[in-house]
Amino acid sequence: MPARSDLQPTTSDARAADVALPQVSAGPRVLGEWRARIAAEYASAAVTQHFVLWLMQAGAPPDLIDAGLVIVGDELVHSRMSHEVYAAAGGDAPPAIDQKQLGLVRSSERIEYDLLSAALRIFCLGETVAVPLFRRLRETCSEPVARAALDRILRDEVRHRDFGWDVLDWLVLGPISSEVPSRAQRDLPAMFAMQRANYGAPSSARKDSLTPAERTWGLAELWEYAEILAHTIEHDYTPRFAARGIDISGCV
Repeated sequence: MPARSDLQPTTSDARAADVALPQVSAGPRVLGEWRARIAAEYASAAVTQHFVLWLMQAGAPPDLIDAGLVIVGDELVHSRMSHEVYAAAGGDAPPAIDQKQLGLVRSSERIEYDLLSAALRIFCLGETVAVPLFRRLRETCSEPVARAALDRILRDEVRHRDFGWDVLDWLVLGPISSEVPSRAQRDLPAMFAMQRANYGAPSSARKDSLTPAERTWGLAELWEYAEILAHTIEHDYTPRFAARGIDISGCV
């Protein structure tokens, strides 16, 4: 687990150097959100690194491997910048990084099966919904250091999303091509259930709990997370999977 100093930004990413730190904390919800993002982005870097190793072991095209390695670097930058936001908001506790979350576990007899499962869960689902999510977080974010972090993260998430669908396309055309639709339709219901548990369900009773000040640090309400997921299922997941011969109507 890295020390807190290991999560400082590089010179090119030290956007917060031009921003004076506040005299008081921005509040527990802001601190909790950005402290969690430090760990989440760091874990994403480690998991993607492991995923790239699987790609190499499966003989994936060099272009896919190169793209995956770029994402590893992106996620480390996101972690550093998230730490900078956390510090600017008044936080000083080290990130709570769980070493158990820093890798992938093989569970199938063929590495292509494990690649398919990981690509679906991490990239096709996770990184695809991340694009509209970070776009929403950025809309009300006006704190300069947080806005700089979200600008960079949103820009990169588009590439991360596309990487997942490129991996799926490679698997659709590869040695397990005939099995991809059935295996995806078997695994996706549990993955969607996990997403709904994390994002919540849309509700007509929109209860706002965040203050305007908290929103300026890039936070959103729980109902917004749920609505973003519902919109993504209808307008992004469904057509993207259908274009690859995967019907998700019974999965969501």
